[in-house]
Amino acid sequence: MCGGRVAVVGGSVAGCAAALALHRGGTDEVVVLERAPGRPAERGVGLAVHDDRYDELESAGYLDARMPWIQLERRRWYVRDTRGPAVGRRIGEMPFPFRTYNWGPLWHELRARVPDAVEFRTGTTVGALQHGPDAVELHTTDREGRRRREPFDLAVGADGYRSLIRTEVCSEVCAEPVAALRPEFAGYLAWRGAFPASRMTASDQRLWDVEECAYVVFPGGHVIIYRIPDSAGGHRVNWVLYTAPPPDLDLSLETPVSLPPGTLTDALHTHLARIAAELLPPYWGALVALTEPGELFVQPLYDFTAPRYATGRLLLTGDAATVARPHTGAGAVKALQDATALESALRSASDWAEALHTYDSERIAVGRATVELGRRPGHALVETTPERGSMNPSALDVWWQRAAVGGGLGGRALHA
Repeated sequence: MCGGRVAVVGGSVAGCAAALALHRGGTDEVVVLERAPGRPAERGVGLAVHDDRYDELESAGYLDARMPWIQLERRRWYVRDTRGPAVGRRIGEMPFPFRTYNWGPLWHELRARVPDAVEFRTGTTVGALQHGPDAVELHTTDREGRRRREPFDLAVGADGYRSLIRTEVCSEVCAEPVAALRPEFAGYLAWRGAFPASRMTASDQRLWDVEECAYVVFPGGHVIIYRIPDSAGGHRVNWVLYTAPPPDLDLSLETPVSLPPGTLTDALHTHLARIAAELLPPYWGALVALTEPGELFVQPLYDFTAPRYATGRLLLTGDAATVARPHTGAGAVKALQDATALESALRSASDWAEALHTYDSERIAVGRATVELGRRPGHALVETTPERGSMNPSALDVWWQRAAVGGGLGGRALHA
């Protein structure tokens, strides 16, 4: 165990998990620096965890049954059929053993498991840092505008896909310009929305089982729709729609960006409305249309994994380390897996150099595999979609396996 004083930059799911790992791994003092003034913006959206990954993470102590969840059992595939039922023509069904979570309640439960001994500072921005072989100095500004310079034995970057810590890690280990090491735009967007299930009519709810994840496919994209828990014992309808941006989109996507609720352009609203009305079966198009503007946001998708996960006294976790397309359901899972690997490395090491080397060696390969796993379904489901109007279950199974994505959902084992 290394002891010492460690800063975690970012207090989201990855940051809370990293703080928990550091505490369990024997760190003397842990300080979490979160720029949001209160709890991070949760948007009420969902995420899914494969049952096998849940079992591993429960055994490691990062997930448990008290965290609100819904069990999915099956994935059903639908295409629009103007002569068929409102839900569309079902072209296949496959097992889908996933637990779904609501980001907000999951974060709250994970945050509650971070011990009181961990200092959690909200409204604190890290503007710069200086680091050497034995220490890191962070330059911070709090919500009152007070500036500080604080020394730490280690800084953990859990600060997302525009990570300051990642920039420093890449600058340290790469001769290429930092600009060339930014995430690369994948060429398409993810529209995301979630709304209370009570907004659906009773007849609408009967057409769609709680245990079902719907994959509704159309030329050039698809939408995934499933239920997630809310924070009051009910359900929300959660959906993610993937397709290319409209040609008249007035927005640069070369630098990582996201569009939170209330910031979508008219072109984006019009593009989504057209897809829902013209390309989706009426039932699923109507569900998407139930989403209010304040519940809708857009994520351009990117591919990136850091050339190193740790160097000197800097370490990366979650999206700061690897930005992957969300098709495989591995984003939050990987952040939690990073935490288990960090805890294990700390427990077995006698000093910081050994701990960081162990963590770095294990997670680099996982990051590369995660990015590749995300590319495969993106290629098959968005970039080169086949003609699926005449597909039957057998043809769908053959296509899915040939697309090399059939076994890639849900992330991989903790020690991949």
